[in-house]
Amino acid sequence: MRVSGEDRTILRRLADKQARIAALPVHREAILGWKRLNRLEPGKPMVWINEIPWHEMDVNGELTLQTSDPFCRIQERRLRMTIYKWEHMRGDMVVEPVFYSPLVIHDTGFGISEDVDIVRTDQASDIVSRHFHPQIQEEGDIEKIKMPRVTYDAEATERNLSCLESLFGDILTIEKRGEPGFWFAPWDQLIRWWGVQGAMMDVALRPELVHHAMERLVTAHLCRLDQYEALNLLSLNNNNVRIGSGGLGYCDELPQPDCDPEHVRPVDLWGCAAAQIFSAVSPAMHEEFALQYERRWLQRFGLNYYGCCEPLDLKVDMLKSVSNLRKISMSPRADVDRATNNVGDHYVFSYKPNPAILAEYTWNPDQARRDLQEVLEKTRSCIVEVILKDISTVCYQPQRLWEWGDMAAEVTAEFA
Repeated sequence: MRVSGEDRTILRRLADKQARIAALPVHREAILGWKRLNRLEPGKPMVWINEIPWHEMDVNGELTLQTSDPFCRIQERRLRMTIYKWEHMRGDMVVEPVFYSPLVIHDTGFGISEDVDIVRTDQASDIVSRHFHPQIQEEGDIEKIKMPRVTYDAEATERNLSCLESLFGDILTIEKRGEPGFWFAPWDQLIRWWGVQGAMMDVALRPELVHHAMERLVTAHLCRLDQYEALNLLSLNNNNVRIGSGGLGYCDELPQPDCDPEHVRPVDLWGCAAAQIFSAVSPAMHEEFALQYERRWLQRFGLNYYGCCEPLDLKVDMLKSVSNLRKISMSPRADVDRATNNVGDHYVFSYKPNPAILAEYTWNPDQARRDLQEVLEKTRSCIVEVILKDISTVCYQPQRLWEWGDMAAEVTAEFA
């Protein structure tokens, strides 16, 4: 791979900036904070900002790519986004003196691609409205769900690694990394293939068909997981990796004491699951049509995170059956008082502020502060992380998000 001198200079300058940021002692403090949180010890609520509308964020060219080579542009974007977050909305993020070179892994998938109509309100955004055309309607359609086949391209992996090392390996440590965990939400997939209304109707009208689909899809996911393990494509996530829909995975309990660092197993990792479409489904039906299948996945992992956008304040007792559950998502639609009583200090209370406040016609930082203070006051008896996510828009005013980050740092410090 030939890289121009200009591209090399741009990447080295950015890599040097990341290295200087990573050398700051505050990152060691943040790591200790995440470890403390993840072992369920009280202290300052940890803050993390994610799922950002990057197309609205560029200010003064900070995110404008300057390299020309396609491979270099991918690396440049990664570096610029890390630096941007640190400079404008750091929360309790951790910046490492490391740049990861992912293993090149190919996956044949599950045999079905969504057939969907898309409506955009902003041509620059990847946040869209979708209307799904059902592909699963009868028993025979379940067979469309295939067992994935996973393969590893060692040659491409080494080529990418060598290129990164030659570009700025003397500035940042270049480290190969396999898959550091999976987002496991089979119902997110089923509704894309089934249609939302059809799938929810069939939970009541054709439950055996739904059970058959879930059984096959979860079996397919486990088939893929087994291949990742057999091919030695897994990497640890007890580090600077997002866990589920929550914060960072730093912890002392993973990997397992008998872990071979040269061959990571699922039991050495954090796992996660979610059934967002079940927001208004009863705990009994959630257990029958989602959790009983998700447990087959979750039992393979050392620690687990559950949930995303679905309110789980009424389902904590149901979730106690999850092996090694450590964190529960509490979406903006959860009843905080009820959730506080049900979660207590038995799990991390992964609180999700409502990002809609950033999308209002007029930005009201005082209201955002009051909202967060109110929740943290109610959850004083809990172990809390504050995860701002699902940020569809800031109305092309990125300073709103910067101000929210500064505010959250101040407020969480008050509740340390």
